[in-house]
Amino acid sequence: MSSSREPGLIRRGVFWLLLLGPLFFLSYGLANNHTAGRSDVGSLVFSWESHTPLWPWTIIPYWSIDLLYGLSFLLPRTRQEMDRHALALLTAQLISVTCFLLWPLRFTFERPELGGVFGWLFDVLMGFDKPFNQAPSLHIALLVIIWTMFARHVRRQPWRWLMHGWMALIGVSVLTTWQHHFIDVPTGALVGFVCVWLWPYRGQLPWQQVHLARDAKRWRLALFYTVGGLLCAVPAVTLGGAWLWLTWPAVSLALVALNYGVLGAGGFQKGADGRLSNAASWLLAPYLIGAWVNSRLWTWRHPQADEVCDGVYLGRVPGHGAQFAGVVDLCAELPCHVQNSAAPTQVASAIGYACFPTLDLIAPESPLLHQAAIAIERLRSQGPVLVCCALGYSRSASAVAAWLVLTGRCSDARQAEALIRKARPGVVLHSAHRQALQQLGTQP
Repeated sequence: MSSSREPGLIRRGVFWLLLLGPLFFLSYGLANNHTAGRSDVGSLVFSWESHTPLWPWTIIPYWSIDLLYGLSFLLPRTRQEMDRHALALLTAQLISVTCFLLWPLRFTFERPELGGVFGWLFDVLMGFDKPFNQAPSLHIALLVIIWTMFARHVRRQPWRWLMHGWMALIGVSVLTTWQHHFIDVPTGALVGFVCVWLWPYRGQLPWQQVHLARDAKRWRLALFYTVGGLLCAVPAVTLGGAWLWLTWPAVSLALVALNYGVLGAGGFQKGADGRLSNAASWLLAPYLIGAWVNSRLWTWRHPQADEVCDGVYLGRVPGHGAQFAGVVDLCAELPCHVQNSAAPTQVASAIGYACFPTLDLIAPESPLLHQAAIAIERLRSQGPVLVCCALGYSRSASAVAAWLVLTGRCSDARQAEALIRKARPGVVLHSAHRQALQQLGTQP
């Protein structure tokens, strides 16, 4: 990342702090006071939580989030990064306070009297805070957003490990100070990651990519994932207890359904370096694990890539790309961990990488295939190139076919498909893929 900063960011950060600070205390305090006067406030506590220790010294990391909140505004290098960080914090505030008002919960443990400096810090805290405003933990939601910001900018060792250690200690402290029950922690983390996903530090915002799918197959897949999400959500809501963990795959599948129906491949937030955003990786983790296992089960008999023509290989997303000089990746849902020449930490032996994310089981559009073909030919000049997707049988195969046609190695899509099938017999190209390939001649 470049060390240059846009001018005027300190002043902009101060402006945001002057706006967010009073709003935090006002909305949080009003929600607390309102809930204190209600008679319908329940609690959600697991039996094992009675063994949670009270560590008075963890009030220090608990309080430190206030300092880190302010310091986080010194880190952004662009106005966009600054504004989106602030808007993520604001969104977390609005979501959490809304939940406090709609589903109020009370912390049930009685903290003993504490003396010394730690006791004084608890007294100061309780002068403002009451045992309400529980789930989702706003403390955890803000921690996720702040942690994401620091992780992006604190790169040097050992400071990076110290930063991660302290942030983790803040997360633990919400329990060991007896401020929150366990349910507040994962729900707070969910809110935090949703906010980071809604306000990525660069690129398009999710709602800027909203476009209702016109492909009936996309809507069928969206319905399939919606049903899967509901099948997870129903037992989580009705049975409670350990079944509440099914909320995570429910959210994950709901987001995948949203991508198929409305957001497209951009909803997976796969960057030019082949990695999914931190927020997308956590929100989609149950689905991503399933997608990765599925890709390995389908290809375990044939994990290797196959050479189609002139140093261009077709295969699944690799664990690494060491044997290739370049990788052209058409997979939206799985990260591609290869050395990327665009990354500042890589050395001269880095692998050329080009990413054209497309949805699984959906034929790539003709303009994207045209761009992928150009990237294949460009990277091929540096050595062997792997063209990949989750399995290496469909999306990537259509990109290789586009390259064969556009470079004149094959006269038409039919001949290109025959050549690819000869090299990799399991290739699956449907009529939608063939139609996109036939339209290549109309691309500029």
